[in-house]
Amino acid sequence: MATETIQAYDEAQIRQLIADQMDAVCAKDVGRIMSRYAPDVVFYDCKPPFQTKGAEDYRRIWEECLPCFPDSFAMETRDLDIFVSGDLALAHWLFRFTGEEKDHPAMQTWMRLTAGYERKKGSWRIVHEHCSLPFDPPTGKAVFTLDL
Repeated sequence: MATETIQAYDEAQIRQLIADQMDAVCAKDVGRIMSRYAPDVVFYDCKPPFQTKGAEDYRRIWEECLPCFPDSFAMETRDLDIFVSGDLALAHWLFRFTGEEKDHPAMQTWMRLTAGYERKKGSWRIVHEHCSLPFDPPTGKAVFTLDL
C-alpha cells in the first residue's frame, strides 16, 4: 500500500474515533466514552483537577461531570487537524456544545482539545488529552463566546 494511502487510512481511523467519542459524549455513555482510552491515559482538563492519570480515574471525572451537561445536546467541531506518523497520531480542534438549552453554561463557549493517539496491535487508543478554555490575560478570566 502506498504511503499516502496508508496515511489517509490512518487519518480516517482517527477521524472516526473522534466522531465516535463525540457521539458517546452526547449519549452520556461512560462505557463507550472510555472504550478507546489507553489504561495509562493522561488528561489535562480546563477545570480541577488539572491533571488526571489513568483510565479509572478519568472514568470518575466523566461520571461526575456528565450529569452537569445539558439533557440533550450535539457537538460541533471546527478546524480539526490530524497528524499521523507510524503508530503515533496527534489531533487538535475546537468544539462546542449545541442544542435547545441555549442558556445552559455548557453552551456558552468554544473549547480547545488536543489529543494524542497510539496504535497498538492494530487499534488506536487515546493516550493523552488536553482540553482548555481561552482566557483574557489582563483579567485572568475565561473567555466565553459563541462567536469565532
